[in-house]
Amino acid sequence: MDKNKKFLAAGFLVSLFLAGVVSFYASSHPDGLEKVAEDIGFIETAKDHTYADGALADYGVKGIENERASVGVAGVIGVIGTAIVGGALFTFIARKPKKSLNK
Repeated sequence: MDKNKKFLAAGFLVSLFLAGVVSFYASSHPDGLEKVAEDIGFIETAKDHTYADGALADYGVKGIENERASVGVAGVIGVIGTAIVGGALFTFIARKPKKSLNK
């Protein structure tokens, strides 16, 4: 395995660890927009978005009751999905053009 593949594999494993284990310990405080909405007082007028009942809504996996496991699995799904989409895009972009037989 060459150095680039080792580096990418190590980065992928670190990303899986961070998303699957460490992400649960991220701040539970509201993000900037929610904080401003609370401070100004219009948080009560907020509506749920279209995918609020989706399988990965609110940084968790619907159907997994354990919050720590739910957040971890959602993070791992996100990392794997991002790797698949990114890998496909990079493969497509990095393709070498076909050489023409006609000169």
